[in-house]
Amino acid sequence: MTATITRDELRDLIDTDAVTIVEALPPEYFNDAHIPGAINIPHTEVRDLAHELLPDKDAAIVVYCANLPCPNSEVAATVLTKLGYTNVRRYPEGKDDWREAGLALERGAPVAG
Repeated sequence: MTATITRDELRDLIDTDAVTIVEALPPEYFNDAHIPGAINIPHTEVRDLAHELLPDKDAAIVVYCANLPCPNSEVAATVLTKLGYTNVRRYPEGKDDWREAGLALERGAPVAG
């Protein structure tokens, strides 16, 4: 089981730009709404995309999905750990908790650049 992080801890990391946030849901859910600054790596594509999108295996990474019943973040975090990432945590309450707390979500695909 991957270590977890609370909403408040995640907000603090976002405020200090000290974390890479990964949404482990399919692209259509990510494009609809995601935590600000997150990148999209669907849980089924972690092995294929992690090397390119997460080059620093020691960087702080937080993985989330929709809510507590959603297994995607645990699947993605487990795969990242098996690939050698050393600082992976999960935000198990996910996007639903973030939204219910009244925090902003971003829409659309990230801008390349």
